[in-house]
Amino acid sequence: MKKNPRLEIDLDKITHNTKCIVKMCRKKKIEIVGITKGCSADEKVAKAMIDGGIKTLGDSRIENIKKLKESGIDSEMMLIRIPMHSELEELVDYVDISLNSEFSTIQKISVLAQEKNKEHKILLMIEMGDLREGIMPEEALNIIEKINKLPHVTLLGIGTNFCCISGIMPTIEKLEALVLLAKEIEKKIKKKIKIISGGNTSVLKLVEDDNIPEQVNQLRIGIGVLLGQDDARLRNLCGTYQDAFILTAEIVEIKIKPSFPFGIVGRDAFGQIPDFKDIGLRKRAILAIGKQDIYLSGLTPIKKGITIIAASSDHLLVDVSEFNENIEVGDEIQFQLDYPALLAATTSKYIHKYYN
Repeated sequence: MKKNPRLEIDLDKITHNTKCIVKMCRKKKIEIVGITKGCSADEKVAKAMIDGGIKTLGDSRIENIKKLKESGIDSEMMLIRIPMHSELEELVDYVDISLNSEFSTIQKISVLAQEKNKEHKILLMIEMGDLREGIMPEEALNIIEKINKLPHVTLLGIGTNFCCISGIMPTIEKLEALVLLAKEIEKKIKKKIKIISGGNTSVLKLVEDDNIPEQVNQLRIGIGVLLGQDDARLRNLCGTYQDAFILTAEIVEIKIKPSFPFGIVGRDAFGQIPDFKDIGLRKRAILAIGKQDIYLSGLTPIKKGITIIAASSDHLLVDVSEFNENIEVGDEIQFQLDYPALLAATTSKYIHKYYN
């Protein structure tokens, strides 16, 4: 018997999603970095991405990259979070490429790489408006000249990011500005910029619409592969599956109860003051899963007639008054997940993973 709560993962669907995106992007000579952080660098999922045509894997945590390496995956590895000084030893040991925006960090990487007689590749991140990582464009020429003087680090290219902090969307104008900057850099340093990394899944719409500058030759794709979604536009990617991951939780209580709490209202277990509407007596089920495991607003019940009410650390309450099937304690309810919910579910050690 499968343990609950559980996450069922369809590896064939992940491979299919990967193939769809890789095929579309290769028509534009764009290589895809498969981002594994959304599934906590699950080794089987990573291998499904590779089966779909991914050559480089990326993650935000060195622990995840080490795990992938130790599982026998020998793909090129990219660290997509700006590295901490405290992890640079491991960075040089386990990571092939890292995204960087601080020259002091790159200097330290150079020293460590020289000590270990290794070569480390750098993508210099450029700020294009989302205000997460990246140097301002006008600073790029000066910093790149300094990077090129450092031993044992290679400037592979430049990159940017969209839609992660400020919701700033990728546009052809912004990517053309990035390409123009790359050309200025090439002219200054008299060397080819090999990679222009144009962003994440949100950029795929420009690829589909043939609106992406031809010099952009890399995208870093996570949610598009894992869930077949462009979350920036709330749309499904054509030809992909959205249900490669299904969350199942088990019912531990079913009762007819008032919809409005009775008594003096204080703060809940998370310090919030709840707000409920009185809609009379309702049939409610409690599932053995909670906020320690899930991102509540990212769950969608697969069957109709089930509505999420609220959750505490370990319990999820759903209204099943409109559910037309017979339902009992011990039965299961399934959910699709969005990206934040997938991040939480795959990180939780209390959710058991099964593979189809």
